[in-house]
Amino acid sequence: MPRPLRPRHISGALPLLAAIAAPPATAATEETQAWITESLTIAATPADSISLDLSQRFRRDSSNGEQQTARILLDHRIANGLQIGGGFAFFHSGPEQELRLFQQATVTRGIFLARTRIEQRFFDTADGASWRLRQRVQASLPLGSPKAPVLIAAAELFFHLNRARPGDKTGVAAMRQQIGLRQPLGRSLDAQLLYMRQQSVRDSAPDAVVHVPWLTLNWKI
Repeated sequence: MPRPLRPRHISGALPLLAAIAAPPATAATEETQAWITESLTIAATPADSISLDLSQRFRRDSSNGEQQTARILLDHRIANGLQIGGGFAFFHSGPEQELRLFQQATVTRGIFLARTRIEQRFFDTADGASWRLRQRVQASLPLGSPKAPVLIAAAELFFHLNRARPGDKTGVAAMRQQIGLRQPLGRSLDAQLLYMRQQSVRDSAPDAVVHVPWLTLNWKI
């Protein structure tokens, strides 16, 4: 009997999911954090959406202690599968505060998403802006009916484009791998639980790895 074929989008997604989920070699210094995010997305027009989110990041004192974040984003669809947007965010921790402006373009095709983001980061410990480029790719694989979980796998690279402080580095600064599930809880609410591995690249010391269980509640209106 012929072997049944997988749907094409699932067959194409499996190699990407495996590559994203496979972590690189273990670095010398590691720690564990926990992040919680509450997100609200408002459909302002058929082509425009506004997103607001708050996050609490529970970190060690050696990693600048706990951090709270607030972010607002406006996205505009300019073509089928293409959005451009921008916004600002505020990051608060004990030793350092950050105001961040950002602009981004997001391309979606089927279960795949690619996002390019440019950030201007203003720290109260630096005189000028720190510019950063972020490139993210993601696959969202439905596991059944619309009420069933969705498997999420993503990878993201961070590039520092300048030195706002003498000790800053340029080039590849960090990389993230994420894998987890998004579960619909109703018509406008879902919960997402991810494991994230973040590796920060350091020139004069071993790379630093952070393991993060990350819970997000998403509400859409």
